[in-house]
Amino acid sequence: MRRSILSVSVLLAALVAAVVPAAARADGLPVLGIDVGSTGVASSSDGTRYVTIPAGSRTIVERIAQHGGQVRAWRSLRGTFTIPAVAYDGSAGGLSADGTTLVLIEPRTSFPRATTKLVVLSSDGLKPLRVVKLQGDFSFDALSPQGSWLYFIHYVSPNDPTRYLVQAYDVLRGRLSAKPIIDPDEPGEKMRGNPLSRTMSADGRWAYTLYDGAGATPFVHALDTVGRSAHCIDLDGIASGTDLWQLRLGLDRDGKQLVVRDSASRLLLIDLRTLSVTRATAADAHAGGTRQVPVSLLLAACGFVLVAVAAGVSRARRRQRQKLIPNLDPPSMS
Repeated sequence: MRRSILSVSVLLAALVAAVVPAAARADGLPVLGIDVGSTGVASSSDGTRYVTIPAGSRTIVERIAQHGGQVRAWRSLRGTFTIPAVAYDGSAGGLSADGTTLVLIEPRTSFPRATTKLVVLSSDGLKPLRVVKLQGDFSFDALSPQGSWLYFIHYVSPNDPTRYLVQAYDVLRGRLSAKPIIDPDEPGEKMRGNPLSRTMSADGRWAYTLYDGAGATPFVHALDTVGRSAHCIDLDGIASGTDLWQLRLGLDRDGKQLVVRDSASRLLLIDLRTLSVTRATAADAHAGGTRQVPVSLLLAACGFVLVAVAAGVSRARRRQRQKLIPNLDPPSMS
């Protein structure tokens, strides 16, 4: 029974953290206030979710069952770390596709920062495998399917967070590749922009990120985390005046096309075999997947249910005590 009470208490702490805005905190992204640690990152292989909870000068990282909320593993880490966000829509990263490796990043408090710190964990027992310390300002970008390669966004301007390089990091050797990842078809093209939305291929090999282009043409950055290469797909078909920050990126149901959509409908389709971009037809515009309820909303709802149940149990016990001892005085609040 004690274990059940502990699990509920820890889950409630995570739920509270999910609905309380972070103050002057963020993950590696250069804008403060984006922190997905409390909502976490989900595994598609074993039905678990990883979350982080700040605990003073330490961080609690937990592996929680997505159904039932049981805490399957947890560890207290020295220092402050969080699940990395990879786009401003709150897309979370840091978990390898095979579910074996979890990466946490030290949240930033300013831009730029002189050093960046991350920790690589074994996702099963949450045991630290490697601490990564980089000179310069970086954010987490992606992880290869087996967790052998990390990818970082390296911010190269102290005044402009839209200027960056993509760099690979060999986890086994603990070495950052000096040569940036570029599109071989556009070797002289300098990438700029804000990451608006992210989706991954089903096997975890490809990381697709929608960028606003920093005033130029919006594009999708397609990163091959196994081949350590990338392609930039220009989105010339987006109408001028479109609110780019409302756009979202996803895969269609068969995984053969990327879909760029706004809050109402599909706008563009990207063929992943040819990387060609077409406008969505009238039939395409309202087709495709079901709308997803935000995880934070689901967690908040679960939290309210748990609180209500706990309050009901408390009232029932209080009525039972009053029946047994009618003249029982209430406890002093002083």
